[in-house]
Amino acid sequence: MRIIIFFVYLLTATLASASTSSAQQIHTSAKRFLEAFAKEQAAEGYTVNHSIGKLDSRLSLATCKTSPAVSFSGDPWDTTHPSLLVSCEGARPWRMFLPVTLTIRGEGLVAARPLARGERITEAAITTRSIELNSTLRDPIRDAKQLIGMEMRRGVNSGTVFTASLLEAPEAVSRGDHVVISAESGGFSVRSRGKALGSGSIGEQVMVENLSSARTVRARIIAPGQVKIHM
Repeated sequence: MRIIIFFVYLLTATLASASTSSAQQIHTSAKRFLEAFAKEQAAEGYTVNHSIGKLDSRLSLATCKTSPAVSFSGDPWDTTHPSLLVSCEGARPWRMFLPVTLTIRGEGLVAARPLARGERITEAAITTRSIELNSTLRDPIRDAKQLIGMEMRRGVNSGTVFTASLLEAPEAVSRGDHVVISAESGGFSVRSRGKALGSGSIGEQVMVENLSSARTVRARIIAPGQVKIHM
């Protein structure tokens, strides 16, 4: 009886040790991965803070002979609560998702002054401040070149973070504008004057009236005051 009890105790201790070892490996590998990511982003001027979610104390995975592989399961720039994919190869392979909390702070683009609805953004309207760049509630724009020339969908206060939802492309052609129509066929190109029957931004299609033939055609806006059709 004592031999049986000792065997059961030894087996339980072995399983507990393996579980503890596996959990410890996962936590250590995840921590190293996040620290390496933080160091990489610091070199680009960003500050990363992170914490690892609590591992289930009942975790019982096979112990990895080598350190488990760790990667983000999604883009850490899109959320402050990404998951890590932790996996182990070998005779008893496994994989699991580990939740983490991660914030990336850096210089973000914000309004330098109050901006009105429909106002076109200039360089003077943009300034920077430290913001949380990976907040899903903001999805901030990080390149000032994407802002210049855009228009505000609504008015904002000074210090408002610029996001895609706040912006819209300005109209390159307005209804009633006189436009240049470029018609292409093969290697030939013909230009004529026309009148826009609608409004739109670059890349959008609009109906135009050819002032020479009085025909109405659908054309694509290629630049302010310029449209193109294919014959």
